[in-house]
Amino acid sequence: MDCSYFDAGRCTSCALMGRPYEAQLADKQAHAEELLAPFGGGTWEPPVASREDGYRNKAKMVVGGSVDAPTIGILDADGYGVDLQACGICSPGHRAAFPVLARFITLARVTPYDVRRRTGELKHLIVTESPDGELMVRFVLRSTEPVARIRKHLPTLLAELPNARVVTANVLPEHKAVLEGDHEIVLTDAETLPMRLNDVTMHLRPQSFFQTNTEIAAALYAEARTWIRDLAPDSAWDLYSGVGGFALHIASDASAEAGPGPAVTGIETSVEAVASAELSRTDAALSRLSFAAGDATEFALRAPHADAPDLVIVNPPRRGIGSELARWLEASPVSHVLYSSCNAASLAKDLAAMPSLRPVRARVFDMFPQTTHFEVMVLLERR
Repeated sequence: MDCSYFDAGRCTSCALMGRPYEAQLADKQAHAEELLAPFGGGTWEPPVASREDGYRNKAKMVVGGSVDAPTIGILDADGYGVDLQACGICSPGHRAAFPVLARFITLARVTPYDVRRRTGELKHLIVTESPDGELMVRFVLRSTEPVARIRKHLPTLLAELPNARVVTANVLPEHKAVLEGDHEIVLTDAETLPMRLNDVTMHLRPQSFFQTNTEIAAALYAEARTWIRDLAPDSAWDLYSGVGGFALHIASDASAEAGPGPAVTGIETSVEAVASAELSRTDAALSRLSFAAGDATEFALRAPHADAPDLVIVNPPRRGIGSELARWLEASPVSHVLYSSCNAASLAKDLAAMPSLRPVRARVFDMFPQTTHFEVMVLLERR
């Protein structure tokens, strides 16, 4: 993939831009195998390749420039806006929406935030596209001051961008390097964006995490379902469950061979994500599935080993599951752990703390082409 922004030095976020994709994928596979080699590695399935461009379902863009000439992209080293509306890794739906959103910023007179002077209102645009082409558009503001104008002109935005299902204003008053604030104001009748993957529909709320690459996420969940179907567990925990991708796929796998599926409990710190997951569970009428808000490690540490499930699924942030949860899993009677990791280095560190659990199957899923990041899923079995 070629990128004029990268070639011109305007954006270097995609560090592997211009490197042949086959070489990118081979390097990621080799890196994962090298990190997991001390633990046996298990059987490696071929890596799951992504499309090279247009793969992102979520665009997190900084708004700069002026109210009459807004930029949608990033900031340069001096804090000035760099317009990236034609970014090649964003979905075609994003690229079609950006010019409409730029015009709307001018129409509603929502002044872009000036990081250097700490003036203005609009900090970020966060746009998520569903597999069905619907959009969730979130305006991240410094205050609620522009909300009335956004509401006033919202019919114009929806007329020009009819696939915008959910539009919100998020309030981030602090001057700090974070993407969004805690307060969300939903401006449309719809509050959730349906994300249909495989035969599962997840309802995404504004502050809920969802995998960035829809096609690769679908492949990841389908593979997890297949691996777990072969184990036929009666019970499972999905720790760091997010909006329930793994749990919903496992609990809804009610084929004749698989039986009713395991009883699954999902644990997630984000209340918004749990609300999303519960809505999806209710819609799917999955009586053997439940979700609760809480810390994954604390949940496990409170549970007596006698109540441990047959299977634990973990999909932690980049830091990994950490020493406490690793020690609990090592000492527990849990027979299998499905570990999906976005950081193979922290995965290797966690595996070193669980010597009784060893990889039997592993696979790389290229969630982030043009970058060094990838997802690796490993099935661990107690030895």
